[in-house]
Amino acid sequence: MPDKPTSGPADQAFVVFTPSGRQGQVVLGATVLDAARALGADLDSVCGGRGLCGRCQIEVGEGDFAKHGISSSIDHISPGHAAETVYAERKGLKPGRRMACHARILGDLVIDVPPESQVHRQIVRKRAEARAIELDPVLRLHAVDVPPPELEIPSGDGERLAWALGDTWDLQGLTTDPAILAEGAAAMRAGRWTVTAAVRGASRIVGVRPGFTDRALGLAIDVGSTTLAVHLVNLADGEVLATASAMNPQIRFGEDLMSRVSYAMTQAGGGPEMTATVRASLNELAGQAAAEAGIERGDIYEVVIVGNPIMHHLVLGLDPGPLGVAPFALAVDGAVNIFTRDIGLELAAGAEAYFLPCIAGHVGADAAGMILSETPFERDEVSLLVDVGTNAELVLGNRERLLAASSPTGPAFEGAQISAGQRAAPGAIERVRIDPGTLQPRFKIVGSDLWSNEAGFDLALTNTGITGICGSGIIEAVAEMALRGIIAPDGAFPSDSERRFVLYHGEPEIAVTQADVRAVQLAKGALHAGAKLLLDLFGVEKVDRIVLAGAFGSHIDPVYALALGMIPDCDPAQVSSAGNAAGTGARIALLNAGAREEIEGVVKRVEKIETAVAPAFQKYFVDALAIPHAREPYPELRRILPMPMPGKKKKRSKSRRQL
Repeated sequence: MPDKPTSGPADQAFVVFTPSGRQGQVVLGATVLDAARALGADLDSVCGGRGLCGRCQIEVGEGDFAKHGISSSIDHISPGHAAETVYAERKGLKPGRRMACHARILGDLVIDVPPESQVHRQIVRKRAEARAIELDPVLRLHAVDVPPPELEIPSGDGERLAWALGDTWDLQGLTTDPAILAEGAAAMRAGRWTVTAAVRGASRIVGVRPGFTDRALGLAIDVGSTTLAVHLVNLADGEVLATASAMNPQIRFGEDLMSRVSYAMTQAGGGPEMTATVRASLNELAGQAAAEAGIERGDIYEVVIVGNPIMHHLVLGLDPGPLGVAPFALAVDGAVNIFTRDIGLELAAGAEAYFLPCIAGHVGADAAGMILSETPFERDEVSLLVDVGTNAELVLGNRERLLAASSPTGPAFEGAQISAGQRAAPGAIERVRIDPGTLQPRFKIVGSDLWSNEAGFDLALTNTGITGICGSGIIEAVAEMALRGIIAPDGAFPSDSERRFVLYHGEPEIAVTQADVRAVQLAKGALHAGAKLLLDLFGVEKVDRIVLAGAFGSHIDPVYALALGMIPDCDPAQVSSAGNAAGTGARIALLNAGAREEIEGVVKRVEKIETAVAPAFQKYFVDALAIPHAREPYPELRRILPMPMPGKKKKRSKSRRQL
């Protein structure tokens, strides 16, 4: 089939849009925006042809295009319009760019739509191995002129708004959220019958603003058991405008998840109390993010929330009690849509929250977000995803099969239950090295790039001092202590020692005690055992790729995670950090409507493994308490780190007791 007919009507031109490839005959004199709509080309617009939003910028191809059998030229488009000049003066217009809403077609054209003018464009992720985020908006803005009311033709404001949107934007069968009826009536009069409507799913009007606006925002929220994180995102381009975070105020009801379940079960009104507490904090964080970005709360229309099952249930106001006892039944495991006003978030009147689906009683929507972010279901190689936190969640598999489980690691990896432990804040020790000859320690603290034995390190302490040791620091400290023979493979200090190793003599003194080592062993043993159980059930002995996720996971040095025995043996080069993968998954679902359907389908085929009732888990856990673990460590580690040979005691330096 030829791309262009050998002859067409005299009053028509042949237009090709790239990169979409949409093409066809268009009536001369039509705008490029009209042509894009008629041919189904991916070209954005909010203002409806007023030249206000600048979203419909295009470029005209010059020359002969043999593939299409046409010649394209800037002369085949109308001269620049006054509205384009005004926009260029106000916001800038790149050389060679035209605005499709005011550029009229005078002849055959090849039109290039740049990425920023595409509705379904991709947002490049920072990590090369992670997929880009494709914009597929759940909600879109449409500026429209609404006919004013007439005495002769009685009709409501909502009906006329829906009619105008249908006529201008071809949006048919629209309904209006009752919560915004008053808002819409006021906006029409304030805007002198010109308004911008927020439409969700091309079916429902959920917001109305006077005049023209191109601002629609969303929140991607990660409700962790220890930390809450709220990311304010521009729905038009995916840019994160602000982030606000805080400690989860529920910590006062219990540091670990089971303590909070117990509180809900044993204290009258305990569950509702924790629900009210976390909702109030999320609402406050939403306000902080909005203030930082200089926007109004009413411009936030969409929210996506991820969290472990207990956090998920408490935010929704569901009883978490059944999650504390076998069979660990979820109140709901599918995705949930709810008005944000029903969970205490003061945003746009019609704003909605989407909760990603939970996977199992101890594997939640945060694991679903991690899967959506890292896409093991699209890969041939076997991946192990580990969201390291108070309750570690693990996903193992590939495009053929996915397994998921959780391991009760406890809060040691986040600095809790450690004698000098704290969260990763300025002043916390986050990196540790111990000289193999003198056993003298050196370290880095959060907020400084200098090691403690380097010139200028004292200046780095001016504002913070040394305040404690965070999760990544305690992991490296214990691993280094094992590598240097300061503690035995079973984690014990020599019987004649002080059973502590001092990293810093000062105020406060920072030392690693025997109890600290045991806490780390219990945490890493649970994590390793959970991974080993999944490997056995999947039928493989090793994985091709390990991804450490979570705010804490992003700070772990993969070599030390292997040296400590946190994760299964793997080539260190194949171990990477994904940062807050659950939060990234929430952001993907916020920006891409299709991703929501995709993850709901993927979650349904994940095999749920309950470590609490798996007979082999306890054996694997006991075996994994050794450092690095019961088996010989991965050989590559011996080339990266000087490691004592098994069965040989390292000669201790006399200087050790002086540390």
